[in-house]
Amino acid sequence: MENKRKILMVCEAFGGGVFAYVSQLCNDMCNHFDVFLAYALRPQTPKDFTTILDKRIHLIEVKNFGGSIFNVKKDIQVINELQKIANSINPELIHLHSSVAGGIGRIAFARSQVPVVYTPHGYAHILMGKGGMKLEMYKWMEYILGKTNCITLTCCKSEDEVAKTLTKRTAYIETGVNLEELSAQLDSIHPIKDKKFTVYTLGRTCVQKQPELFNEIAQLVPEARFVWIGGGELDHLLTAPNLELTGWKPRHEALAMGKGADVFILCSLGEAIAMSLIENMYMGKLILVSNVMGNKSVIQNGKNGYVCDTAKDYADRIKEAIKNYPKEICEQAIKDVRTIYNTHVMANKYVKFYNNAIAGQYK
Repeated sequence: MENKRKILMVCEAFGGGVFAYVSQLCNDMCNHFDVFLAYALRPQTPKDFTTILDKRIHLIEVKNFGGSIFNVKKDIQVINELQKIANSINPELIHLHSSVAGGIGRIAFARSQVPVVYTPHGYAHILMGKGGMKLEMYKWMEYILGKTNCITLTCCKSEDEVAKTLTKRTAYIETGVNLEELSAQLDSIHPIKDKKFTVYTLGRTCVQKQPELFNEIAQLVPEARFVWIGGGELDHLLTAPNLELTGWKPRHEALAMGKGADVFILCSLGEAIAMSLIENMYMGKLILVSNVMGNKSVIQNGKNGYVCDTAKDYADRIKEAIKNYPKEICEQAIKDVRTIYNTHVMANKYVKFYNNAIAGQYK
């Protein structure tokens, strides 16, 4: 039996989009590497997460994860636990996912003799907006830890450009979705369609997603119906009379609503690459995104969607689409997912990257 190279994945943010990304990556890497996943349970972690992961993955729960990254006593406990885990496995590469695991992990493995990789999944200091002590601390932390012996692997070119301002050794691999699974899900779902031209988004109503901007866009296009699937602490900002806040929906229902919509908006402050963006491209929706990290790497203005700077930009594109829907732009978005933003392409790039990193290419 072939002895595969060991890779240790470390993920504290084991929920939401990061869970989807890391679980898919671990599953895809099992054919090429011996995969170990050190994780922390979160309220957002799927109850059946072990059934989603390949049985060949070695699961290790990190008991001390869960405190603040700035809690020194707790951080020391996590550092010791991660070092013990790595020593027991003896991996040939360590991959840290998201800001907490990336912060503590880069300290824990600062003297590691094997390659250490860090994927931010969207830099926290960008996603949090402007101002605030916590934001400045995250930015300072990224700059200091960027000097450690670590490769920062981001999810797109524009996130890589941010990484280059914080560290010298960087690379990027575009996020992808599993087209076989997504196609099967979409084929089994009937669209929930409204008579009115429908514009929608989905996610938590938080600072990063800019619900106030989405509300302003809705006010500028009263002839269209706007839908926000999800909810959160900023629900009160969604007040436009033509805007519906649905609350959180099961995935199949959210997909049915998305399948019946005409336009998908992602007006966030920044992303790595949002899974929802790729999924809606594949569904053939007209895509309108903010001109920020992540979004502007995927959407080429006027080719596979539109990049917008102001509420009026979004509103103008929606009004144009109501009069003359740009089918060719939507078709190009589908082609881009099939050729770039899918897990087959992503997995092949990862195998090459991991092997090159283990071989010392990024020193």
